[in-house]
Amino acid sequence: MSLRTSFHYDPAMTTLDLGGIPGLLDAFSHRAILVLGDLMLDRYVWGDTQRISPEAPVPVVEAREETARLGGAANVANNVRALGARPWLVGVCGPDGFGHDLRRLLEGTGVATEDVCEDQDRRTTCKTRVIARHQQVVRIDREDPEEVSGAVMAELRERALARLEESQACVISDYGKGVITPAVLDPVLERAREKGIPVCVDPKETHFFRCRQVATLTPNQSEASVAAGFRIHDRESLLAAGDLLLEKLESRSVLITRGDQGMVLFRPGTPPLSFPALARDVFDVTGAGDTVVSVFALSLAAGADLPQAAAISNHAAGLVVGEVGTAVCSLPQLQASLASAPDRWLPVPLDRVVRS
Repeated sequence: MSLRTSFHYDPAMTTLDLGGIPGLLDAFSHRAILVLGDLMLDRYVWGDTQRISPEAPVPVVEAREETARLGGAANVANNVRALGARPWLVGVCGPDGFGHDLRRLLEGTGVATEDVCEDQDRRTTCKTRVIARHQQVVRIDREDPEEVSGAVMAELRERALARLEESQACVISDYGKGVITPAVLDPVLERAREKGIPVCVDPKETHFFRCRQVATLTPNQSEASVAAGFRIHDRESLLAAGDLLLEKLESRSVLITRGDQGMVLFRPGTPPLSFPALARDVFDVTGAGDTVVSVFALSLAAGADLPQAAAISNHAAGLVVGEVGTAVCSLPQLQASLASAPDRWLPVPLDRVVRS
């Protein structure tokens, strides 16, 4: 694999070291990652549509196939596994058919389910998407988003703390479905700080500012706008939001993902790094955030610095959005893609990519 050794990005001479990235990717297989969060089953109904229903102004979809994929924290774990590392997945499902399907899919991909707790009073979160001609027609959600409590909450906390002892990084995957609560989150963050384990958080607004002093948070632009209290619409508002979130969170970094405008890495006292979107064709952004946070955490566990972790995760995201539905990239795919055109994933000045 041939990569340039460094890239001098801006007048502050911020350096992104590309030379060490092949070794980082090779080290993925020797790492274990705690993944704590909301488990989901993503179901897809695939079909075609050629007419409007006579009963209502909606398309009639002629279903051809139905498939199921891992979503939420389960997709994070699947991303970690696909890159050769070991995910310790801690979450909750219900005693229903969707929960059975979720466990079966996890086991089929090599993700252990021994730390998936069963809540007798909760439905497994399931999102059903109807896809016609590569377009999503409708989404049907089944879920009980109330926060876990009692014995289930205590079991989640204990399992997460135990697995943290065996991990080199931790991902908090918060989809607001009830698993991430202060009673579970706070002890995990405290123990991780004590042990020096990097924590990467894909946040929801509810617990955004509880996730302080972590390695990174990876909000999308909409979530970052809500957390900052103003709309991000240009370069100045983006910079203001990044600086504000860094100050409030006291984190090592904030990575704001921006869809087809790439992502921007903010660090205290350092000019931000803006990584352009890499996908030539974007078919579906479902699960792209899971890929970003999982690859970022795995990169840190392998010894990457923050710019390297951002560059690798941005590239991985560019691979998965080229497929319809929740997807992952394998380690050989990531290695081949990084080696094929390294100049495409170097940072660029913010004013080249930021637009209202």
